[in-house]
Amino acid sequence: MTTVYISLGSNIDRERYLQAGLAGLSQLGSGMTVSTIYEAEPVGFSGPNFFNCVAVIETSLSLDTLLQALKQLELQHGRSPGAVKNQSRTLDLDILLYGDTVRDTYPVLPRSDIYKFAFVLQPLMELCPHREIPGDGRTVTELWRASRFEQALWPVEHHFVV
Repeated sequence: MTTVYISLGSNIDRERYLQAGLAGLSQLGSGMTVSTIYEAEPVGFSGPNFFNCVAVIETSLSLDTLLQALKQLELQHGRSPGAVKNQSRTLDLDILLYGDTVRDTYPVLPRSDIYKFAFVLQPLMELCPHREIPGDGRTVTELWRASRFEQALWPVEHHFVV
C-alpha cells in the first residue's frame, strides 16, 4: 500500500463536485482523511472562488493506474477533456505525493503546487506537518514557515458526508 496525497478543487457548483470527487476518491483506496475545505480566489484568471482541500488515502493502485482513475473521475463529473490551466472547472484532482516517489516526467512528483499555493500547503500542514517532501528533505512545516503566499484562504464549514 502506498500513501498518496491528492489535492481537490472546484469552482463550479463547488459543494456538489467536491463531494463527488471525495466520494470517488474514497473508492480508490482506504483510510481516507480529508483536510479542512478552504475557499480561495482563483490564481492566474478571473472567475468564481474555489473550494480546495487535500485528501490522503492508502492505495494499492500503481501511479499510472491512479492517475488514469483520477482523470476518469474528473471527466465523469463534467470536466472538459480539453481543459487547460487557469480556467473554471467542475473538478480538479492532482496527485501531490505518491509515497516517496520523485519523478521528473509526467506526473512530476512531488507536485510543484506544494511550493506555489497556500490552498495546497495549508491542508498538507493539517494532514502531515512532519512529512518530509521526497527529494527536498524539508518537512511540510519547514516549507510552511518559509512560504510567503499572498493568496488568502477561508475555512469553509461543510455539512456533506463522503
